[in-house]
Amino acid sequence: MRILVVEDEHRIANSIKKGLEQERYAVDVVYSGPDGYDLASTEGYDLIILDLLLPGMDGVTICRELRKNKIHIPILMLTAKAQLQDKVEGLDSGADDYLTKPFSFEELLARIRALVRRPKNVIDEILTVAELQLNSKLKEVRRSGKVIQLSAKEFSLLEYLMRNANKILSKEQIIAHVWNYDADILPNTVEVYIRNLRNKIDAPFKNKKPLIQTVRGFGYKISNN
Repeated sequence: MRILVVEDEHRIANSIKKGLEQERYAVDVVYSGPDGYDLASTEGYDLIILDLLLPGMDGVTICRELRKNKIHIPILMLTAKAQLQDKVEGLDSGADDYLTKPFSFEELLARIRALVRRPKNVIDEILTVAELQLNSKLKEVRRSGKVIQLSAKEFSLLEYLMRNANKILSKEQIIAHVWNYDADILPNTVEVYIRNLRNKIDAPFKNKKPLIQTVRGFGYKISNN
């Protein structure tokens, strides 16, 4: 899952980024309102963590503009302000939830999980393709009951494939969703990670049908068909 953090306090922003990356999220960070709006309105994020007070363009304005332009990415508003009116203004602008600083990282994770579980943005915690199962909460992958050990990036790639099961995904789509915006990734990097996944997901299960498929000229998909 790909998250955008828009927070002008560098220490807080970088701490959130580090923590979320340890939880195997792909995270982009920007420190100003205009930069946040530009990325939020052009990139395919699954969630935005948005500070209320930002230089150049405040969080309420960003939120209103995104909603006005039919961009319905879940938004968690983040601020040092705790007054009721500030919370009301943030939620009325289109934010989905509100978290007041200081906060615990465990609470932030819980809010993120709650937001992506909402019906209009259903994101299942347990994904299944044939006998392959991925638990996004426990960060665990099993095939035919056997636990498969994956690196953080392999897990993120597999999760993206499984959330889009039976759909062909180009290398560009995979890079955009699995790696950070500023990551220096070449298309053949995707090939390397796909090969690693095949060696762990398909190769050890000789009596099972391979799930990760190459669609030549287009990209990759995971499918039991």
